[in-house]
Amino acid sequence: MTQRAKTDTDGHDPSGRGGPPIDAGAELDPVHPVAPPGAPAPAAGADGRATGLSTAEVAERVARGEVNDVPLRSSRSTADIVRANVFTRFNAIIGVLWLIMLFVAPIQDSLFGFVIIANTGIGIIQELRAKKTLDGLAVIGEAKPTVRRDGRAGEISTSEIVLGDLIEMGPGDKVVVDGEVVEADSLEVDESLLTGEADPVLKKPGDKMMSGSFVVAGGGAFTATKVGREAYAAQLAEEASRFTLVHSELRTGISTILKYVTWMMVPTAIGLVISQLVVKDNNIKDSIARTVGGIVPMIPEGLVLLTSVAFAIGVIRLGRKQCLVQELPAIEGLARVDVVCLDKTGTLTEGGMDVTELRPLDGADEGYVRKVLGALGESDPRPNASLKAIIDAYPDSEDWRCTESLPFSSARKYSGAAFSEGDGENSTWLLGAPDVLLPAGHPALAETEQLNEQGLRVLLLARTPRELDDARVAEDAEATALVVLEQRLRPDAADTLAYFADQGVAAKVISGDNAVSVGAVAGKLGLPGAENTVDARQLPTGQEEMAKVLDDNAVFGRVTPQQKRDMVAALQSRGHTVAMTGDGVNDVLALKDADIGVSMGSGSEATRAVAQIVLLNNSFATLPSVVGEGRRVIGNITRVATLFLTKTVYSVLLAVLVVICQVEYPFLPRHLTLLSTLTIGVPAFFLALAPNKERAKPNFVRRVMRYAVPGGVIAAAATFVTYLIARSYYTGPDALQAETSAATLTLFLVSMWVLAIIARPYTWWRIALVAAMGAAFLLVLAVPWLQHFFALKLVGATMPWAAVGIAVAAAALVEVSWRWVDRRFPA
Repeated sequence: MTQRAKTDTDGHDPSGRGGPPIDAGAELDPVHPVAPPGAPAPAAGADGRATGLSTAEVAERVARGEVNDVPLRSSRSTADIVRANVFTRFNAIIGVLWLIMLFVAPIQDSLFGFVIIANTGIGIIQELRAKKTLDGLAVIGEAKPTVRRDGRAGEISTSEIVLGDLIEMGPGDKVVVDGEVVEADSLEVDESLLTGEADPVLKKPGDKMMSGSFVVAGGGAFTATKVGREAYAAQLAEEASRFTLVHSELRTGISTILKYVTWMMVPTAIGLVISQLVVKDNNIKDSIARTVGGIVPMIPEGLVLLTSVAFAIGVIRLGRKQCLVQELPAIEGLARVDVVCLDKTGTLTEGGMDVTELRPLDGADEGYVRKVLGALGESDPRPNASLKAIIDAYPDSEDWRCTESLPFSSARKYSGAAFSEGDGENSTWLLGAPDVLLPAGHPALAETEQLNEQGLRVLLLARTPRELDDARVAEDAEATALVVLEQRLRPDAADTLAYFADQGVAAKVISGDNAVSVGAVAGKLGLPGAENTVDARQLPTGQEEMAKVLDDNAVFGRVTPQQKRDMVAALQSRGHTVAMTGDGVNDVLALKDADIGVSMGSGSEATRAVAQIVLLNNSFATLPSVVGEGRRVIGNITRVATLFLTKTVYSVLLAVLVVICQVEYPFLPRHLTLLSTLTIGVPAFFLALAPNKERAKPNFVRRVMRYAVPGGVIAAAATFVTYLIARSYYTGPDALQAETSAATLTLFLVSMWVLAIIARPYTWWRIALVAAMGAAFLLVLAVPWLQHFFALKLVGATMPWAAVGIAVAAAALVEVSWRWVDRRFPA
């Protein structure tokens, strides 16, 4: 075993790799605990390392409530779900109207209240199902910090950390609580998500650690000084990071529509109340019932419900595919993406690599080179995928001792170590990107280029005369050997890239690897434009110039973490909606800034924490399913919103016409409950959950209202014309019921044609759905007790056929007007 001077002299792996999870209540050997904040430095074991809290002290802190009890990001509480579904503005309005109707009218005029109860119950049940799915997946994808207790390291849940715990850190680990550094081995921490500072901060013992930052290089350990809601990131983001339904064009658009509906509804309802209760000298209970009948259909009460249900079912469907949606609008957002930026390693390729060849340079002894590589592999307690492949290929030499190490960093593209060799010689070595460590024109670079063209990853082993802490350590490095690594392509990557190309989504491969190698891998997967690779070191720094290069090319190599972030911003500046996929710590900043961040489940804690979508099964092929769910939600909600808002428009307009003409409102609540159920409620439920592969389009409000307004106006006009003709045609005490029946027939037929248009393109089940709704209405007209229950009875033949004729003319006008709107105001 290689011994380390600046790391752990006993060879202990500070990462805790391979260590079992530890139990806060387990009986372990008593050792000295870490002192709480403000107390003397932590006690150390026999090997000089801090040993962490004892079992007894963990129990004391748990009893005092000094536990990291920050709520799960993925889920809101059951009480929040119930409250959000029950206590809404429209539920309050409908609830008051329902109570009034229970006292003044037959039960059939109060059916709308039972419909609202059923809708609310469905919404709560579906969201609770989504919560259960999310919570289960969140536990699978949760970060498991390595904590040292009783002198032993093991993984525990973030929520089990207590004040004073000693937490070990390595590259890619997220700092989950505030603390103070106790051990540091070239520990570099990125705090940009908290402070905006772009450069990593080198941490030394005694320095502060802020929750929400993450380790980019090196390793170490820190003591937890603030946990739970007192931690820095928790104070900043507790509310923002909880389960949310905001930042969605669908929800924002629906909220905008509902705001305008409320503004229209209030004065119209007041006018209707005055005209029905004051101006008309009718039976007071009948007047109240008809007033309520005019107000209730103005409210698109099922629209918000169906949107919630559509999102919730999307979460459940994706959950079955091991896809964790950490923010619901991400389902919608990914469907709107037109550029997807892909990190090569871990996304297009699998995480593991294999050493396929070792090429000594300038006559270097291969046996000696193997010893150097074995020692380098052992010198890093947290090896990346490349170094793991080297460790597997070249065992450690026991007589070499590491005296100093420089962990790998994505920014500098190399790592290093200094050794005391078995024969007493000292040497310093670097391992990294050949084109970074060697000057342009070096003979080894031509050899590297040939290997890169085959899609192979190449690392250079170089000996340096300088010290590792010298800022110019890479200068004068002597090339010793090339290490050739083969990356395993994901079997599903080519099909997924082909899917995005077919859907008009531009794929950009953005990698820290050599540009030629990245292009070769992309070429094997059939990515268009893979032959034109760009070395990111040659990219312009100006946003506009960078955006032009990004639009014109598809594959970029040697990209630094900050450049990834700049590239996302440049694409967004041109109006693109950008998704970013990645799994490494070098992807975190870009994932955070992208419109949609997608992380692999095997990725670092930091990437999983900032991503909106986590693919827990590490399958890139799951992304088309997410896009499909988003398209289903967007396309279907647009369809059903048109149905609901057509009803709102014709209800408001009918009320206005009634007020102007000073006549009785033509409908009782039972009539519009029947119409709403058959032409909107039941069909909308099926249409909202149906498959839909239409490409997502922007401007949700405009696309809905351009159909709803003409459809609603024509339906209201046709219905009111039928009603006025019927008023002049029928006489006698039962005239109002006959007039209402004729108007109801016209409104139903026009609404059915609106449904028939919305249901296109037709499939067998959509035709069956429309036909079933029509048959149900005919059943009401044909069965005597249903006629009586709904107060619907067509009298004579002349007026009913006149109602049908007016409805046919109106349906034709709806068809023509919608086609005109399509041409005049394209979406």
